[in-house]
Amino acid sequence: MEKQKEKFDGRLLLVTTLLISICSIIYELIISSISSYLQGDSIFQFSITIGLYMSAMGIGSYLSKYIKNNLFNKFILIEISVGILGGFSSLILFLANIYTQIYALIMYLLIILIGIFVGLEIPILTRIIEKNESNVRENLAHIFTFDYIGGLIGSVVFPLLLFPQVGFITTSFIVGTINIFVAILIIWKYKKFIINHEALKYCSVILFIVMILFLCFGGVITKHIESGLYRDDIILSEQTEYQKIVMTKHKDDLRLFLDGNLQFSSNDEYRYHEALVHIPMMYAKNHDRVLILGGGDGLAAREVLKYEEVKEIVLVDIDKKMTDLCTENEQITRLNNNSLKNEKLKIINEDGYIFVQQNDEKFDVIIIDFPDPNNESLNKLYTNVFYNYIKANLAEGGVMVCQSTSPYYAPKSFWCINKTIKSQFNTVIPYHLQVPSFGDWGFNLAFNGENIRNELSVETKYLNSNNIDSLFVFGNDEIIPLDEVEENNMFKPVLITYYNKEVQNW
Repeated sequence: MEKQKEKFDGRLLLVTTLLISICSIIYELIISSISSYLQGDSIFQFSITIGLYMSAMGIGSYLSKYIKNNLFNKFILIEISVGILGGFSSLILFLANIYTQIYALIMYLLIILIGIFVGLEIPILTRIIEKNESNVRENLAHIFTFDYIGGLIGSVVFPLLLFPQVGFITTSFIVGTINIFVAILIIWKYKKFIINHEALKYCSVILFIVMILFLCFGGVITKHIESGLYRDDIILSEQTEYQKIVMTKHKDDLRLFLDGNLQFSSNDEYRYHEALVHIPMMYAKNHDRVLILGGGDGLAAREVLKYEEVKEIVLVDIDKKMTDLCTENEQITRLNNNSLKNEKLKIINEDGYIFVQQNDEKFDVIIIDFPDPNNESLNKLYTNVFYNYIKANLAEGGVMVCQSTSPYYAPKSFWCINKTIKSQFNTVIPYHLQVPSFGDWGFNLAFNGENIRNELSVETKYLNSNNIDSLFVFGNDEIIPLDEVEENNMFKPVLITYYNKEVQNW
């Protein structure tokens, strides 16, 4: 026995530990990220994924005590199983979302199965070392060290490299391929310890080739899956560092989606952007300097540029790929009238929160056109602290407007935003209008000084002197008393809770 231990080389097992640990953490991140993307409420999705995954790993570790013989064979079968389940996890989740009504159940089963198999890995590896190595204590220390290092590598590689470059589905196939490659390595290195190693070798190689084929066609599969998520034909799909940009077109209707959420339809976007821009411009004392936060599509800028007295527009959008797309894409530039190339406009690709926090120049009008507050990073842009920075950026007599989601579909969210803005501004006026592709959509005006309304002075397609007053009238089913909602802040982001609950009821 001692002679056998001396001949056993366990160094490859350390590399194996590193690789399977990288794969494990990436599966966890993939499932929670996809669920956040498809279902919303990222705090819940990450929490439930981590909790279930860790519990399932505990079950796997417990079950490992019943595996007593042929440890190498069992370990290889586990790696193959993890590779198949994990490799197809993204595909399974997207298909479940499109074609079934039981997405959550399928997600939970997937998490539990992968977690159990992953929980079996390290206990079996440690028992292989105990059985074949003489210096057990040192090698076990190395295994756990490589396990933790692998977790760190996976948690860094996924958000910084894999996800932004290749997306969910291809990432899953890459990681699944790694698991099966680990099985092949074990068979090659330790074949004398493996029963029927030839059969396992051929099986592993075939599955490896299958995974490589799926990996090669990951982009095609992604496009096919995306076609099921959108009503119209997809003409552009790009994953950036910050979001998934998708453009669709049906006849003359061009639509832009960010992370699956509709941003505009070319058929009626003018209604939204006229209300967003011209209402605050009517109330502003001056129009010299205008700040647009978000609005990377250039449509709000198009409306601002109708005012000849505007001397400078600063547009702050975090995603350079978004502003580049809307500066160069011919279909969008026809829609925004090449506003992003106008000499009056300056584009700054920076986090809007950081910009208003550090900016020391004043603006006459600030137009906030961020996506709805459906995650934590967006929530900070709807907090009392953020609106305090906005007030500091407004000139005397200046006006701020904030898109505030729908007062009909998400009334608590709308009035929570209203109440939060009121914590920083003395006068806040809500208004809304119907946008066919969105439904009833709302905004909040805030003033740094007097609120004197002037006449509409530019050409518009929807707004006119007869219908402007109607924008400030709300129906009984759209009004919630402010004492029924809380103010949103960084430490208690109630807005996310309101919004996610209301979205589920849509």
